[in-house]
Amino acid sequence: MTSAEPSSKPGHRPEHSPRTRSVGLGRILVAVYGVFALSATARAGYQIATKFSEAPLAYLLSAVAAVVYIVATVSLARRGVTSWYVTLGAILVELVGILAVGTASVVDASAFPHDTVWSGFGRGYGYVPLVLPFLGLAWLLYHRPRAEAAAVTDGGR
Repeated sequence: MTSAEPSSKPGHRPEHSPRTRSVGLGRILVAVYGVFALSATARAGYQIATKFSEAPLAYLLSAVAAVVYIVATVSLARRGVTSWYVTLGAILVELVGILAVGTASVVDASAFPHDTVWSGFGRGYGYVPLVLPFLGLAWLLYHRPRAEAAAVTDGGR
């Protein structure tokens, strides 16, 4: 059986294979992550280039968020088990980042004189950065790779 052939096994649901993560609602997630990758990169680049000395921690955290969003976007759009694990790692880092930075920026606002993407749990972005990792994790877990899919998509790696 090739990766393009559907399985005839009872109970096999091809929509759960790793190769279909970027279809349908998955495409929307990829698009949202892509928008955040572009906006966070542009914001961090501008801030670091023009006013880094005003709030270096905030601007470096914006750059970290940008890298996380780029990795999540690219790996979410790719097929294969390895990409699934890379996406999982990026989204877990994103979740820890939004919770840690969001909490720190609320508890000690003076430590963050300028906002980051994750400040105030993403209030500057309509709290989408707070919701996005939960949606991403739910989508990934629903489309987690199985042993048979792993053998087909990554050659058994």
